[in-house]
Amino acid sequence: MNADDIIHKVTETDYEHGFETVLDQEYFPKGLNEQIITGISHRKGEPEWLLEFRLKAYAKWLTMKMPTWANLVIPKIDFQDIIYFAAPKKSGGDAI
Repeated sequence: MNADDIIHKVTETDYEHGFETVLDQEYFPKGLNEQIITGISHRKGEPEWLLEFRLKAYAKWLTMKMPTWANLVIPKIDFQDIIYFAAPKKSGGDAI
């Protein structure tokens, strides 16, 4: 069995061993913009200077082009189809 066959087998079959932890999650919507960045920063309780740094970095990132490394052919990344923050919801302490 070659590597592609192994990867296909592992990723295309349901998990069958019975170990699963289901957690309620809170998450921000998909995509990245100033509103999402500000919301994540406030959710994490970050200081204002860090939010300003992140917003400046985001503005710079918007002007950048995707690098072209060597001769790799990779699919275009859809940065608006990514969830940038997810965390388990806090429980009352009863669940283990």
